Amino acid sequence: MRLLIIGQAQGPISAAGRIAHERGARVAYASDAAGALAALRAGHGADLAMMDVVLDISGFISSLAAERINLPVVACGVDVDAGAAVRAIRAGAKEFVPLPPDAELIAAVLEAVAAENHAVIGRDPAMMSVMKLAGQVAATDATILITGESGTGKEVMARYIHLNSKRASAPFIAINCAAIPENLLESELFGHEKGAFTGATARRIGKFEEANGGTLLLDEVSEMAPLLQAKLLRAIQEREIERVGGSGPVKINIRLLATSNRNLEEEVRKGTFREDLYYRLNVINLCLPPLRDRPGDILPLAEHFTRKYCELNGFDPKDLEDGAIDKLVSHVWRGNIRELENTIYRGVLVSPGDSIPSESIMIQQGAPMPKPSAPQAQATLAAGDLVGRTVADVERDLIIGTLQHCFGNRTHAANILGISIRTLRNKLKAYTEEGLEVPQPGEGAEASA
Repeated sequence: MRLLIIGQAQGPISAAGRIAHERGARVAYASDAAGALAALRAGHGADLAMMDVVLDISGFISSLAAERINLPVVACGVDVDAGAAVRAIRAGAKEFVPLPPDAELIAAVLEAVAAENHAVIGRDPAMMSVMKLAGQVAATDATILITGESGTGKEVMARYIHLNSKRASAPFIAINCAAIPENLLESELFGHEKGAFTGATARRIGKFEEANGGTLLLDEVSEMAPLLQAKLLRAIQEREIERVGGSGPVKINIRLLATSNRNLEEEVRKGTFREDLYYRLNVINLCLPPLRDRPGDILPLAEHFTRKYCELNGFDPKDLEDGAIDKLVSHVWRGNIRELENTIYRGVLVSPGDSIPSESIMIQQGAPMPKPSAPQAQATLAAGDLVGRTVADVERDLIIGTLQHCFGNRTHAANILGISIRTLRNKLKAYTEEGLEVPQPGEGAEASA
């Protein structure tokens, strides 16, 4: 665990850093948001930031988003009123921790972040075979391609591999290739020098350099543009990169992992993914089964998420009632583990007692779908429902409706719609510019059920 403390080094927040260090975290300090951003740009990554509430938490989180730095932030403060804590949470902070810090509370925060990133549950035979292979190859430096539907836990598996490798004490750096615009992804991967392009006001270390000595995960690598695929292939082959605007190569020493929810062999046949890059990435393939094909994991996962969200919200432990369990195990989870987690989270929040009843397990009616081996029933729309409407109107309603079903998750929605995440992002941008309300991550029709 790499913890970044942002605040006065001699202030109360430094006590939280000392406690975290005693609990095994690697702790770095920055006096303010500017210093923290400078450290992150220089490649000194972190898994969690703890920031004094008197600082500009909102501005810092906005800067992280603008520079596409994925870093959870916990706010801390001494004698802070409830309003300040609420404002910090609304600004994007994950939690609020009062100061002086309680050792057990700091430990719980660290454990919650670690559990969220590292928990792998696989008791079903379909998953146990994957876990066995993952355990065998984790200790090597082999490049691994992790495939599976959206929501099956590909990034969690990647972190598991890293933690069981000889690079476990070094950084694990992940980058979502689908979430970053094509014209910015190169500098995100390889870094850039000051003045390399408009807006490059300082040198920025890329993910390859940040991961040096450790593991780099290329999430949704299938969404990478062909020109950048060629540069990635060269980096893998030569074990060196060149920053945008740089004057020479930079040697790198990383273990590379990649994920995709697409059939890369099919993408190669279509000409959208380089064949030579595919073979470079696919040294070992770990294919994660969908949750509907590993029913033995539904209850263990549900119990794990119940404990997790009870602890995160300060609730006493809750048990799943028999009716709730029956409802969970009989559902076919089209959203896989991510959908199950959202369902349990809602169940924890709306259950006032010490158990979660069936009525708290809110699953949209009609969501279950048949297994791939069963005949697929084709839904049809009556022509009268569509007559008089333009294709653009129907397409818009389909996209927005699918996004609502997926709680605003772009990757999952694109997978269901059969379009690329880039196409979906462009459609949503156009809808927003037209003044339409587009569901944000975590929002959707189900959320208010």
